[in-house]
Amino acid sequence: MSKELTDKYQLVVGLEVHAQLSTSSKLFAEDASSFGAEPNAHVSVITLGHPGTLPKLNMRAVDYAVRMGLACQCTISRRSSFDRKNYFYPDLPKGYQITQDKEPICIGGRVPFFLEDGSELEVQLNRIHLEEDAGKLIHAPGKEASWVDFNRAGTALIEIVTEPCIRSSEEAVAFLAEIRKLVMYLEICDGTMEEGSLRCDANVSVRLRGTETLGKKVEVKNMNSFRNLGNAIDFEYQRQVGLLELGQEIISETRSFDADGCFTSSMRTKEELNDYRYFPEPDLPPLFLTEEWIESVNAQLPALPNALYRKFIAAYGLPRYDAALLTESKEVATWFEALCAKTAQYKAASNWMMG
Repeated sequence: MSKELTDKYQLVVGLEVHAQLSTSSKLFAEDASSFGAEPNAHVSVITLGHPGTLPKLNMRAVDYAVRMGLACQCTISRRSSFDRKNYFYPDLPKGYQITQDKEPICIGGRVPFFLEDGSELEVQLNRIHLEEDAGKLIHAPGKEASWVDFNRAGTALIEIVTEPCIRSSEEAVAFLAEIRKLVMYLEICDGTMEEGSLRCDANVSVRLRGTETLGKKVEVKNMNSFRNLGNAIDFEYQRQVGLLELGQEIISETRSFDADGCFTSSMRTKEELNDYRYFPEPDLPPLFLTEEWIESVNAQLPALPNALYRKFIAAYGLPRYDAALLTESKEVATWFEALCAKTAQYKAASNWMMG
């Protein structure tokens, strides 16, 4: 794309990151939530939404959601509630999803992170809320039918929703990488993107530079790699700018990303909030959290990757490259700190670790 067009239009991105929580059972049922079982092995009458069954909230999932909220500097709701999000899809056995709409467990927040050149940015969050996952459709090539696996249905998720404040695919990828590090440091999600434990939807729009009004957004669904996220955003930016330059209207829709061809394609027109007919979940009471309980969760938080990155540069005099590499995983960062307690040769210790 020419510099003239990139100077004319501004990319605007908001992300919705879904992290499967590492609880041993599902959000509202005792079914196992482990990955890799035979299809439909981890299902029960609650998962399948049989009449007369009642959900029961998994408090370990609440603990994990609050950990993430505290790490992201969110306001933790002392009262939150659950809602039914109604839509029909083959992998949604109840015909609705239990989520949080009006009263999410975490409100606002911010996530600071660094780009490869060392510049620091932060993304403002709108919310983090709890919800259950849907099942999985399996499309076999050459077959007229698809199979459905309900093992994943009901698995505990947190959805991390940003404000539309991201301005490039590089920023989006760096932010998602920081979220992945956070959930792994907090030990609330394994971060295995190829298995779908961490995946991302991108809301992409463009507008004329200098204007405040947002353009019509297009949602690109279920990207499970950093490369796919960056490529999908870049493709959408160019596609939408091309449409505007031709005088055509951008349709607010949901699109999928083809990783092989590196393009997006339309799935369905975008639903509005009223299409989901949200209403309070009648089978779950509001969730009340005490100050003492929130403080106990906060006291258990480990040192976080952004803070360790700063420490390794300031206290140990490491280059940004070393600090970034050594804080990629909690285990490596912890080992390096233990090593630095035994020697003042911090750069040599870093070289030894990285080698």
